[in-house]
This record gives sequence, structure tokens and C-alpha cells, in this order.
Amino acid sequence: MLFFLLSPLYGLAADWPQYRGPNHDGVSLEIIRTNWSEVPPRQIWNVPLDSALSSLTVSGGRVFTQVRRPRGGTNEEFCVALNAETGQEIWAKAVGLSSYPGDSGVPHNGPRTTPSVDGDRVFVLSSYLLLFCLDAATGQGIWTNDLVTLYGGQGISYQNAASPLVMDDLVLVNANAPDQCLMAFHKQDGTLAWKRHNDRLTHATPVAATIGGVEQVIFFTQSGLVAIASTTGDVLWRHPVNYNFVSVAASPVVAGDLVYASRYYPGSLQSALAGALVVRVTNAAGSFSSSQVWYKTNQLMNHWGTPVHQGGHFYGMYGPPVLAFKCVEAVTGAERWSVSGFGYGSVLVVGDNVLALTESGQLVLVAPNPTNYTEIARYQAVRGNCWNAAAVSNGRIYVRSATNAACLDVSIPPLRLRPELGQGNAFRIFIGNADASLLTSGRVAKITVSTTTNIDSPIGWMPLSNSLFFTNGQIQFDDPDGRSRPRRFYRAEERP
Repeated sequence: MLFFLLSPLYGLAADWPQYRGPNHDGVSLEIIRTNWSEVPPRQIWNVPLDSALSSLTVSGGRVFTQVRRPRGGTNEEFCVALNAETGQEIWAKAVGLSSYPGDSGVPHNGPRTTPSVDGDRVFVLSSYLLLFCLDAATGQGIWTNDLVTLYGGQGISYQNAASPLVMDDLVLVNANAPDQCLMAFHKQDGTLAWKRHNDRLTHATPVAATIGGVEQVIFFTQSGLVAIASTTGDVLWRHPVNYNFVSVAASPVVAGDLVYASRYYPGSLQSALAGALVVRVTNAAGSFSSSQVWYKTNQLMNHWGTPVHQGGHFYGMYGPPVLAFKCVEAVTGAERWSVSGFGYGSVLVVGDNVLALTESGQLVLVAPNPTNYTEIARYQAVRGNCWNAAAVSNGRIYVRSATNAACLDVSIPPLRLRPELGQGNAFRIFIGNADASLLTSGRVAKITVSTTTNIDSPIGWMPLSNSLFFTNGQIQFDDPDGRSRPRRFYRAEERP
């Protein structure tokens, strides 16, 4: 007698709890469907949304972002929570003034920061440096720290755009307070853990990374790159970078022991300070140092969108003289290709591919091919201005513009094994999608088939060495000994 185990798709579905994802690097390990030309992404919902430049976070069945709304004759900044299944607003919490002197003519104006979520709590750092901890289910305030009143924090041009970083028990921010800029607060009660250093605020959100085997948080400040130990605030290493007026907005990008940083606005009085650089960080017996690998003056300038690293290259949206989506070699800064038409968009890595969001709301899947630009698929997700990053969670892409937000299902159906008797002892099995849709050929190399005669033993599974054949939108393989044993189980798994 033969038995079959119908294995679910192996995917790394996860929440998207902070700006640029769970690891602060714009990378999702989820497997998503890429055959958008044949089967477009399925829209779950598309709802109106008030103006902002904020991105989205997704956790616990809710989508969080910030918006600008009028109240009492003034515009206020609100943190809002939407139902991840319907897009319906669950709650909205006012978190301060939404006013941007010098930028008042921008039609899509509004909050620039993105909420961070940790369990049942949401953390918001407002435009005017109010740090909130909110209940994720209700929006009710748990604690608030006014960084201006309590510590002397100071605003900057266009106000704060850096999101709070949650790491272990702490919430880390730049309060821009003299001699106590970098701060960490205990996330449970908001009490101060430490405050140190005079590295002034920019619009760049700090990132958490591990370099040289040591966890650290990297701030891109007015004095340059500053890496600290999150629990103490001790500086691990610094690398001076001249501050370029106001547009240090893209976060640092970590690629192994390389750290990339970029500044915008070449047309300002400080144009010589714009451009990009990569430094190499070395840990010699616990002593860190940094050295410049390359520097590009007035080139490779990121405005809002932070690039991503994939396969030894940076992919991102770069600025003048022509706005373009570019591939840049990490170790040399050499430009491999450049494609216009994306505007001030953003990029993520999803599985094996780069997912770009254009300024006009198109999602574009691109193969990370440094030889030439290779577009896989394109889909108009939202309308309106998109100066933010998308979010990927549980097989869905969440995206917003200055006017609306949408949820798109790009999940891959579970695998299904269908048996068929062959001649002699041969046993033939077909692998396809459980919903009977066609498999794409690119998935074949990621699928493995294993067999066992003892389903109760977790170590008894043996991979089959038989070749898998892709035919008519499904995978076929033959087990020549499949009928020679009284019982046998089969399992199909798909790697990211």
C-alpha cells in the first residue's frame, strides 16, 4: 500500500514590523509569484488615504502608517492602523503638528516617518520629535516622551523624517539634543536607558546590522556614519562624512563589511558635498576601524529611497542629472546599467528578485542581473505620488501613495502531489499548484522531493536523486522503485 504526504510550500512568510523590513535592510526572504503578465497580482483592497511620505509596516493583522489630517483649524499628524484583510481603518491617533515650513507647496506633503511595531506596541517618532508608544490594537497611548521639552531636542529643515528603531528591549532615536543626540529608551515604560554623543540629526533612519561578528546600530548623522552598541551607546566606529544641507535621507546600506551612504542635492551651495561613498569596516580583536573604499562626488545620489544590496551590487534610485534606476558594483562604485522612468521611487529585495516601486505607483519586478536591466513584470498598484517604500508580508505586497493604499496578493499556492502508476515498479508523481494554476519554470530548481518509509521519524527523509522534468506547467518525476515497497511517503518542498 502506498501513502502520500502532500507538503505545503516552504516559505518564510513574516511580518514587516519596521521601516524597510524586519532586518532593516529592505530584504524579504518570502517567495512570491512572478508571472504577473499571465496572472496579475490580485487586489485584496484599495482604499483612500490621507497625504504623507510615510511608508507602511505590517504586523499582527494590521497595517500601520502616518498621515496628515486637518483638526481644529490646523493640520495634525496621525498614526493610523488599517485592517490588513480589508483596508478598513481601525484607529487613528494624533501625534502632533503636521507643518513643514519651506515645503508647504508640495501637494503630497505630510509626515515622513514610519511607525515601528513590536508585539502589541507601536512606536512613533513624530515630525517634531515626540516619541510615542501606542497600543497596537486600540491606538491608546501607553507612554510619551517629548524629546524637545525633556532633553532640548531641536528640529531640522523639513522636520524629522527618521523612524524609530526597535532593537531588543530598546527604542533608539536621534533626539538632536546638544551633547545627548543619540538616545535609547526602554520600550516597556519609556524610561531612558542612555543618552550620549553630539552627532546631529539628519532625515536618515538608523539601521541595525552585524559587522565583524558584533551587533551594532549605524546612524547617518550630520557628522557622518556612527556605529554604536545598542545597550550602552558606546561608539564602535566612526567615519566622517560632510553634511550636505538637508537631504541626508537614505539610510546606510550594509553589505558584509562594506557600508554605503549617499547624500543628495548637487545644486545647493554645498554641491561639492553631495554624492556617495563606501567604507570598509574592520574588527581587529574587538577594535573597530573604517577606511574609505570609494567616493563619488555629485554622483550616485539617493534622495529618499534607500538602495538594496544583492549579489555584490547595489540597486536603487539615483539622482541628477537624470533620475534613474541603477545597478552599481559595491566594491568599485562602477555603474553597470541605468534605466530612466522610475522617478523618486524605492526598491526592495524579495526572494531572488528586486522589487521597485516607481514614483507614479507601479510595482516592477527586476532580475538582479548586473550585466543588463532585465524586467520580469510590471503592475500599476496605486495612483499618486510614492516617495516611500512598499512592505511585503505573508505573500502580499502593501503599498501606498499620497492618496491611497493597496494590498496585493502575490502568494504562491501550496504544492500538490498527484500520483500515477507506471510500468513495472516505476511510480510517477506530478507536482503542481494546489489550485490547479500552472507552475512557472523558474521554480523547478527550488523544489526538492524526498521520500521515507517511516513518517514518524523526522530524520528518515531521503532526497530523491531523480531528475525533475518541467512539462505543461507542472513537474514530473519518476521513482523507479516506488512500487517495490509496501508503503512509501513523498514530500515536496520549495526553498526561498
